[in-house]
Amino acid sequence: MWAHLQQHIATQGGWIGFDDFMAQALYAPGLGYYARGSTVFGVMPQGLRTANGGVTGAGSDFVTAPEMTPLFGQALARQVAQALRATGTDELWEFGAGTGALALQILNALAALDVPVRRYTIVDLSQPLKARQQDTLRDYGDRVHWATALPEQLNGIVIGNEVLDAMPVKLLARVGGAWFERGVVWAEAGDAAGLRWHDRPTDLRPPMDVPGEHDYLTEIHPQGEAFVRTLGERLKTGAIFLLDYGFPEGEYYHEQRHMGTVMCHQAHRADGNPLVDVGRKDITAHVNFTGIAVAAQDAGLEVLGYTSQAHFLMNCGLLDAMQAASLADRSAAQKLILEHEMGEFFKVIGLTQGAYWDAMGFARGDRIHRL
Repeated sequence: MWAHLQQHIATQGGWIGFDDFMAQALYAPGLGYYARGSTVFGVMPQGLRTANGGVTGAGSDFVTAPEMTPLFGQALARQVAQALRATGTDELWEFGAGTGALALQILNALAALDVPVRRYTIVDLSQPLKARQQDTLRDYGDRVHWATALPEQLNGIVIGNEVLDAMPVKLLARVGGAWFERGVVWAEAGDAAGLRWHDRPTDLRPPMDVPGEHDYLTEIHPQGEAFVRTLGERLKTGAIFLLDYGFPEGEYYHEQRHMGTVMCHQAHRADGNPLVDVGRKDITAHVNFTGIAVAAQDAGLEVLGYTSQAHFLMNCGLLDAMQAASLADRSAAQKLILEHEMGEFFKVIGLTQGAYWDAMGFARGDRIHRL
């Protein structure tokens, strides 16, 4: 990875924006975090001591909701079932499907609800993860398909769980009252050679003024917003549900959030230095959900609602499902909805192409007025 980055930076004139660096670190073929074939999803970090005194080998770096409990996918499937009926479609699209756990949970739940699904298409840039997904979903045979790009037109329900946070962002730094774009250079310094931060003056700005004159670091999300606009332009009939951690614009660019939101994850530990262990850890940034909503509306989509993950899952029947679940699943499901766990940290936005309809996931606790 180091040689690749050194060469890439040289070909770009000696400096690359953080969005370019993040794309290389995560997706460079055979080298990036999601492209090199290591296990990244799961409950157990590498080197953790097990109950029988052993130590885990190939561990994981983080866990997502579908790996915690199938109750997550079952609750989301109830919203998907309603959306399929409301839009008159029979096809699902999932972006960044991880291990395939969520797809399996949704397909199983829809079958139990007797909701027909003609095709489930996964769009994922990671070939190693595609192999895991194929193994997970082997019982669904030809009903599941894989794609590396969007078609010119699509119909159906689109799902993205923790997809937007992995899309490259640009870093903007206000230093001494002036705005710069923060990028990365390769510094030749003998044994200390390596990646360094380097700021360049820029006309780019956050989408709203940040009060104060103090130094301030933040992100803007042109790729994530372009992704949503593309979805809106190509989705002819259907709906979109995106689940991720983030804030509305007023909270995202709060004057006290002066260190930005970029974070790295490795072996279930978080750190704030993406220039270390490049390619061996995840790099994410929180989502500006106001920007996502505006991009969606620019592309002709209607916003169905915006709420916390806790409200969304409870509106979709999670509490009732917990009553009949095992103790382990009930305990995991509590983490999905507790305010100090994932319940408030994660948000859900729903979008639709066509006439507005009342989505069950936003029946109570809708915060669309905060966007």
